[in-house]
Amino acid sequence: MNNRIAITHIGLCTPLGNSPETVLQRLVNGDTSAMQYRDDLLFSGPTIVGSVNDDNLIDIPEHLQLFACRNNRLLNTAAMQITHAVNEAKARYGADRIGVVLGTSTSGISKGEAALAYQLEHGHFPPSYHYSQQELGSTSDYLKQLFELEGPCYTVSTACSSSAKVFASAQRLLQANLCDMVIVGGVDSLCQLTVNGFNSLESIAKAHCNPFSQNRDGINIGEGAALFTLARGQSEVMLAGIGESADAHHISAPHPKGLGAIAAMHGALAAANIQPQQIDYVNLHGTATPKNDAMESRAITKVFGPILPPCSSTKPLTGHTLGAAGAIEAAFCYLLLSQHNQLAQLPPHIWDGQADKNDPNLKLVSANTSQQASSQQGAPLKYIMSNSFAFGGSNTSVIFCKEEA
Repeated sequence: MNNRIAITHIGLCTPLGNSPETVLQRLVNGDTSAMQYRDDLLFSGPTIVGSVNDDNLIDIPEHLQLFACRNNRLLNTAAMQITHAVNEAKARYGADRIGVVLGTSTSGISKGEAALAYQLEHGHFPPSYHYSQQELGSTSDYLKQLFELEGPCYTVSTACSSSAKVFASAQRLLQANLCDMVIVGGVDSLCQLTVNGFNSLESIAKAHCNPFSQNRDGINIGEGAALFTLARGQSEVMLAGIGESADAHHISAPHPKGLGAIAAMHGALAAANIQPQQIDYVNLHGTATPKNDAMESRAITKVFGPILPPCSSTKPLTGHTLGAAGAIEAAFCYLLLSQHNQLAQLPPHIWDGQADKNDPNLKLVSANTSQQASSQQGAPLKYIMSNSFAFGGSNTSVIFCKEEA
């Protein structure tokens, strides 16, 4: 228990909404209404994405307009929800004892896309554009300046595991006594670069993504942000353990047997000092690409054996939010363990129900069983695992638990 870290506050800005109550309700109801066709991203035609409602975004303060871009607006919207907690920590510990570690993969590149289009038409970049807006470090630097902090500040960018790995970074900063609080999370915004990049890899779904189905054909991309404040001590929901691996099997394809994923999950279980059968639910990486789902189903089966925990992919509800996925799905796990989820509901796995006969079957949560806890006897949820597996074999598994666990 001494290695466990308290998660004291969260901030949300997701396709499912911004408040814990709204996000949890839409999560456990399997609400896919945020997934909509857009025709301004994919060059070859409309594609389904998970968008955040512009009306729910909070603008960048006037004195920080150098950071003004959609990506930082998503981040700012989540940040406003933890402002009180950060200010209290500054008063208690000092600004130099609060760190910032965020994950992203696109940062403000959409601002750069718009600026380039403007430059091609007018012969110069718009006055509001600055290259720093699309730098990966812009996100963490913005949060540091917004809260006027002086502690460690950096960005992790390892593709789809970026904002899962930040939990390990924060744990190290706290355990090394370099910080008394660390703000962690992730943010990514929709842009043409990533949508068309994944399309060039033949990884964009033709319609709604269909994880673990024999008919799956790729991902839907999404956007959003989630933030957490971490500190030593106790809280309602704890960071129990983290496992990381780097198998470097291929630049974009996962190891077919899931060796890196297996190592990450075993590492998380060992760090949490629990057995596989104690996991009540697994939030799958579940991208709906043929190779990822084949790998992950084998890895889950290898780690958990014949007694599989309930599992689901939440990407059909939000899209794959890339560098923000680890944090947003960690927020889902937090909400499932929190007092907001008194009925111990689980997110249903949204798909066509046609399992791939070439892959091991997982215990996917159906809409009919999502009302029940892991034992399907109404028992409370205690331990939840969230998986994030990235290009280049950068794998992370994070376990969250209730305080009394």
